[in-house]
Amino acid sequence: MISCFGGFKMKGILSSKGSHPSSLFHRPSQTSSRVQSSNHLTGQNNGLSPRARNLALALGALGIVYGDIGTSPLYAIKECFHGLHAIALNEGNILGVLSLVFWSLTMVVSIKYVIFILRADNKGEGGIYALLALIPTDSGMLPSRLYSTVVIAGIFGAALLYGDGIITPAISVLSAVEGLQVATTAAAPAVIPLTCTVILALFLVQRHGTAGIGRIFGPVVLVWFAAIAGLGTAEVAQHHYILKALNPVHALDFFIQNRLHGMVVLGSVVLCITGGEALYADLGHFGPAAIRISWLAVAFPALLLNYFGQGALLLEHPDFAPNPFYGLVPRALLYPMVALSTLATVIASQAMISGVFSLTQQAVQLGFFPRIKIVHTSSETRGQIYIPQINYALMIACISLVLIFGESSRLAGAYGIAVTATMGITSVLYYFVVTKTWGWAQWKALPLVSLFMFFDVAYFGSNLLKILDGGWFTLAVASAIMIAMTTWRDGRAELSKKMINSRLPINLFLEDVERKKPTRVEGTAVFMTVSPVGTPSALLHHYKHNRILHERVILLSVRAVDVPVVPREERLQVQDLGQGFLRLIASYGFMETPNAPDVMRMASQFGVETESAMTTYFLGLETLTTEGNSKMMRWRKALFVFMSRNSWTAPAYFGIPSDRVIEIGIQIDL
Repeated sequence: MISCFGGFKMKGILSSKGSHPSSLFHRPSQTSSRVQSSNHLTGQNNGLSPRARNLALALGALGIVYGDIGTSPLYAIKECFHGLHAIALNEGNILGVLSLVFWSLTMVVSIKYVIFILRADNKGEGGIYALLALIPTDSGMLPSRLYSTVVIAGIFGAALLYGDGIITPAISVLSAVEGLQVATTAAAPAVIPLTCTVILALFLVQRHGTAGIGRIFGPVVLVWFAAIAGLGTAEVAQHHYILKALNPVHALDFFIQNRLHGMVVLGSVVLCITGGEALYADLGHFGPAAIRISWLAVAFPALLLNYFGQGALLLEHPDFAPNPFYGLVPRALLYPMVALSTLATVIASQAMISGVFSLTQQAVQLGFFPRIKIVHTSSETRGQIYIPQINYALMIACISLVLIFGESSRLAGAYGIAVTATMGITSVLYYFVVTKTWGWAQWKALPLVSLFMFFDVAYFGSNLLKILDGGWFTLAVASAIMIAMTTWRDGRAELSKKMINSRLPINLFLEDVERKKPTRVEGTAVFMTVSPVGTPSALLHHYKHNRILHERVILLSVRAVDVPVVPREERLQVQDLGQGFLRLIASYGFMETPNAPDVMRMASQFGVETESAMTTYFLGLETLTTEGNSKMMRWRKALFVFMSRNSWTAPAYFGIPSDRVIEIGIQIDL
């Protein structure tokens, strides 16, 4: 490999760190691209009627969407009456806690998410990035400073979901395996090793993809919901008195009687709605109809029956407080139930891990995260991806959590903050969408969002009381990730500004080419560039040092737009600049991974015929220093430079064959 600044680097046998993505991306302030809804996991209709298709999707949604919230009965009630901040076990408190559980599931999940938030789809996709992308960037609609604040809130919400992705496998699997201690106290020493083994196996199989095992997720979770509903129903049938908890007066009386302690316990009640954000995040996979059917027909009633069954059990047998979920299980069925619980929690963890992969891919495309290796594990199903670095980082973090905290009760304090803060941020973003994008009047938007925020703020405030019990972990993880994301975003902006300001107008360059008539060699040269205007610096250096040009020169800009998926017919724009120069602008949504050779193949539809063997890609390889005069603080510059040097190579990320690449080095002082 040969390299020099102002010269060129020929990439052949050896490899090096790639160039910074800001030299390859341009993210416009807004886009008018019209994108059709796409369901990642659904495939085609396969001849099914709309009703049958929705039912099939609803079954699939049970495994992917409701795995997390569906396994909450393993620990939610236990934390209220046996956790670190347990409340006294008496009739009033049991009815109060169950009333809070019922109204939390009803108001937050059934009303907020299922009825309202699911309507905020971004071309069929959901999730916090999709919601953020719906907010207009036009300063006439939203002041730039306010918009920046909203973006920071969205980034922090996404960062919190990473913390959720770390905690979910740890607390879920650990809670399930702890059931062995109910069967026999002799199993206690095996709980931690067995939990770590299950988590290790879960992450090691990620590289094979989830297409195969995903087909059994729905049926297994359906069996899980049927089992927990049956266990709860058997207990409720013997103690109808427990149904009095449906009355919200019991929730109000709970706070009157317990005051501050009641607020602390509310932080444990929140565990019953963990995973609620998944309803929205997986919108693009299944569509709103399937998600609503599976929630209202299966998940919601099954969860209520089990929670009320646990409450009824505690009324009669308070000695089951250490683990009321397994207290419902007949002794002969304990081991099968532990196995089913473990399988259900593995599925819940799998869904969360896949969600983190998807979230990372979106962050890369939107410019909040460095390029990273993304492996598509299915040639048929878009959205089936695997990210090795993220996978192993999550694995180490999850196993470390289990070893450090040791029991699910100690992990519960860390869990609630991530969930409640993300839900609150979702409500704030939703307010800007309904008022600025949909044009709702304030009298219509404020009461609704205020109702959402009443619950969100109450839940978040109650969990702040448990920061020392583990909540610090979530906040630390989210803060670190947010710092990295904002530093990457700001560093890209500074780098892009420096490169664009020093860029020569393309018309002046073409005039010089026409005047000097340099030697033109056979083939096509593709110069990848940050901006669809001006002359790429790599082209200037190549022309300056080599004094030759290819017969056809293509200036290729790959830009990320604020939509999930861009249809192929709207992917590419082609402009003939003259002198054998063409400008190609390829647009990709934040759920997609760009591919330069694919863009070149698509260009043939516009009459741009290129032969892959005669095509060479030129990329700018920026060497960054912190000696410039940008507004970024020096430590952030250093972090940005470190992230840039360790990002995945540009040729690999853009799918460019390594033997077709020339990288031209440029030094830039930030």
